[in-house]
Amino acid sequence: MLPLGALLVALALTACDRPQAQNKSQQAAPPPAVTTSQPVVSELVEWDEYTGRFEAVASVEVRARVSGYVDRIAFVDGQAVKKGDLLFVIDPRPFERALAQAQAELEQARTKAQNSALDVERGKPLLERKVMSEKMFDDRANLLREAEAAVKVADAKVATAELELAFTRITAPIDGRMSRATVSLGSWISAGGTANATLLTLLVTQDPIHIYFDISENNYIKYKRMAELGALGGKDGKGADVEVALPDETAFAHGGKLDFVDNRLDPGTATMRARAILANGKQIFSPGMFARVRLAGTPLKSTVLLPDAAIGTDQANKFVLVVAEDGMVSRRNVQLGPLHQGLRIVRQGVGPQDWVVTSGLQRARPGQKVTANRETLRLSAVRPAASDAPVSR
Repeated sequence: MLPLGALLVALALTACDRPQAQNKSQQAAPPPAVTTSQPVVSELVEWDEYTGRFEAVASVEVRARVSGYVDRIAFVDGQAVKKGDLLFVIDPRPFERALAQAQAELEQARTKAQNSALDVERGKPLLERKVMSEKMFDDRANLLREAEAAVKVADAKVATAELELAFTRITAPIDGRMSRATVSLGSWISAGGTANATLLTLLVTQDPIHIYFDISENNYIKYKRMAELGALGGKDGKGADVEVALPDETAFAHGGKLDFVDNRLDPGTATMRARAILANGKQIFSPGMFARVRLAGTPLKSTVLLPDAAIGTDQANKFVLVVAEDGMVSRRNVQLGPLHQGLRIVRQGVGPQDWVVTSGLQRARPGQKVTANRETLRLSAVRPAASDAPVSR
């Protein structure tokens, strides 16, 4: 056995050597491994996305022009109709009687006018021979003028009666699709252009169709600049391409044209109302339906793209980590755009030559070195999902 003093000395030497061994072990640990890639560069257009609502190009509240009882409903609820198709018939019998009476009054007025004209013709030679006084002749002439005026009044009454009789047949003023009938057979309906007039049904056009959406003030100014440069339709952006996706669609498969921009910003929301027109031959779209609308936010340009996995977030900024040739990590704040074929558009912060950490972001720290395994990024062949839709910035 070793003496007690020698044992204590050996233990003290072992304790002194242990921290040195640990320090050597820590110094020998290699830098953490990460995957880096250079951004993909692609020629593309960035799109600004909005929520839009479809409205009919024309919408007509069908009301009667004459009062009466509904004698016939000539359409099925929801039916597609053409301009001139019969919709309702109001009982025409009272109007037929009124027309017959007006025609009889017209015939009576014409007879009186003819008799008055004969009296004037007979009075002319009598006036020349001084057999009739001038006053009597003038009275006959005045009676003729009154009779002729009565003919015109009676003729106007006939025209009015014919028009009211025609109004008993209510026809479609435009092509479109009917709503339901709000009255039943035998119902009394009131006529006129006032609020008391009975609403019979609603008729809306289907093809083409409008979609309305609101543009932010900043984007409106941006579009004006683009239109001035000829990069967005014609004057005020009219004619610019617009793409639409329904709520259950991932791709913007429906195309249209911007055809209207309002003349003032809404002071309450600081937005500008815009409208596009789309073909709707298959009648997929319906007035009142919501959809996603996107409008070109930039001209065709070279754009940098990265995967979302490469992008970090703190309380205020989005950032990426860039690895230099010597493996040193640095942080870059970035400005992001929408997704495009699985990759995120990076508008500002990195360039095509930078090597960005795309995997192992949590192991890299700015100011420290890493071991970088370089890989090549590629655009996804899969069409973008709903979450990939470009967003308004």
